[in-house]
Amino acid sequence: MSVSQQARTRFHIDGWDPSYGSAMEDAGETSAVEQSSARVDVAVEVSGDAWAPIAPRTGLAEPDALVFIDGVRRIEARVWIPDALDVSAALGVAASYAAGALCCCPESGAHLLTAEHRRGMFTTDPAAGDLSTRAGDFVTHHVAADEVESPSVILSAALQRELATLELITAVNARTQVVAHGAEDDLLVIDGPLRGRDHLPRALGFIKTHRAIYLPPELNAVVASLRAGERTPVFLMGTSWDRHAWYLRLPCQPGSPWVGVVRVECAANMPASEAIRLANLSQVLLPKYASVEYKDQRAPQNLVPIAGLEKQLRRRLGDQRFIYRALQLAAHSS
Repeated sequence: MSVSQQARTRFHIDGWDPSYGSAMEDAGETSAVEQSSARVDVAVEVSGDAWAPIAPRTGLAEPDALVFIDGVRRIEARVWIPDALDVSAALGVAASYAAGALCCCPESGAHLLTAEHRRGMFTTDPAAGDLSTRAGDFVTHHVAADEVESPSVILSAALQRELATLELITAVNARTQVVAHGAEDDLLVIDGPLRGRDHLPRALGFIKTHRAIYLPPELNAVVASLRAGERTPVFLMGTSWDRHAWYLRLPCQPGSPWVGVVRVECAANMPASEAIRLANLSQVLLPKYASVEYKDQRAPQNLVPIAGLEKQLRRRLGDQRFIYRALQLAAHSS
């Protein structure tokens, strides 16, 4: 049954700017970076007492193509879906999201391989249907309510899961296209944690920000002492999922002890020797694409190909004011 044939879902637009959340939400506070309870094995590459910065290797065989995967999301409006008696209402989030792949290779330079975008309405109302608007259909994703977390948190998490799924689809499609244009060997760099994508071969997760401390103080001191291009030894870490990881400092202006430091991840189920090979390769490849302060406020961590890909993906989301107006019109006619 098409959206036009379904019974219209009644909804109301929350008047607050979506970037500020909902007027009904608790304010909440951003906590400081805390020590993680993750399981950590620091002796993957060297023993813990031998930890020291590792300089870049020379003479490494580089892949034929480096493929960057990223996704963007934008909340277009928060909506309230009333029940049949207009006594209560369930929260919904109307959002647009997109994922794409950008290839950097000697033959073609930097070029877009593939990009896809979606519109979705995420709600805890199990009876809600899709939203049809002048800006396109918002496909409904029903999310189970949680007794502990607020609706806003669980809806945002559901949106992020859908974006991660779209990124995975994009990565698979991109790999097919890379092979089609002659690259025999590639390396995927996924912006963000590798979780849910760690089954992809030759893939790295690239984490720009640090929300937890995983290493003991004496090994964090090694991270702080890294010079541009140096990395820590590889270690194995586990939370709700396992992965190999290492810290790498990108070229940057001197500053705080962790300025320019990123965490890079690869799958836990590969041999340690392969994880170390990928770590060495990341030192050669990733610093080449570091952004600079006068062009990017997130420099150097926001790699130039990722920044360019984000810009293209955001354009594909469409004009935000037009979409918001389309949702308003659809709400008034529901």
